[in-house]
Amino acid sequence: MSESRLPASYMTPGTSSFADFLGDQAPDLLPSRRALPQGGAGDLAPHGTTIVAATFPGGVVMAGDRRATMGNIIAQRDIEKVFPADEFSVVGIAGTAGLAVEMVRLFQTELEHYEKIEGTTLSMDGKANRLAALIRANLGLAMQGLAVVPLFAGYDLLSDQGRIFSYDVTGGRYEETAFHSVGSGSLFARGSLKKLYRDDLTAEECVTAAVQALYDAADDDSATGGPDLTRRIFPVVHVITADGGRRMLDEEVAAIADRMIAGRMQRPDGPAAALI
Repeated sequence: MSESRLPASYMTPGTSSFADFLGDQAPDLLPSRRALPQGGAGDLAPHGTTIVAATFPGGVVMAGDRRATMGNIIAQRDIEKVFPADEFSVVGIAGTAGLAVEMVRLFQTELEHYEKIEGTTLSMDGKANRLAALIRANLGLAMQGLAVVPLFAGYDLLSDQGRIFSYDVTGGRYEETAFHSVGSGSLFARGSLKKLYRDDLTAEECVTAAVQALYDAADDDSATGGPDLTRRIFPVVHVITADGGRRMLDEEVAAIADRMIAGRMQRPDGPAAALI
């Protein structure tokens, strides 16, 4: 056999899971197989924080702040935490930033590999389950302080609606209703969305509610970054509908953030919700 030929294992029919194939052929390339120093490693790497997602009639929105922290230090001001998984889904990362980005790239490859092998896209439940398996494989590192807790959302073509899935560090998968948030500022973001969310929001109103929730999270959580007006750094926002997903332009998000901040000049705590 010529040395330029691929090994036989690359040409042998097998699983449609790229992660399983990689685990058989080159397990050291999996994020969960990386060697770590002894002891706790949680303070050695930057961490990403707050991600929010909310559904609206016809789709789903996911938004993430741009701050990464390392202990009490701001490690990066413009990190991106929300990524397209495929044409109709998106994943946001919270936890150890480096491992989370690697996991997202592996997840993206998983979905693309499955589509090429099977000739069809994986269902929303299938995508959510595959991401759960990748998180479960990271449990050893999570126990050393390098946890990854993503938020997954997308448009389900079968049920014709937006869906949101959250996870725990063991790979437990939970479907959320209407809205959800993860990360250190998630408590404040979810409280904000409880007051702002309505079932009949338009796509733009849903994006505005998500940006408001991130602002409220940044107002009370030092690890969450609010809109940076001087550097013009704004949240990353993805909108997914039956036509597919798209990342909103920075100019579009900036316009919403500028209107929001102008309103908060009069009411710093944000818009008031009706009592009943």
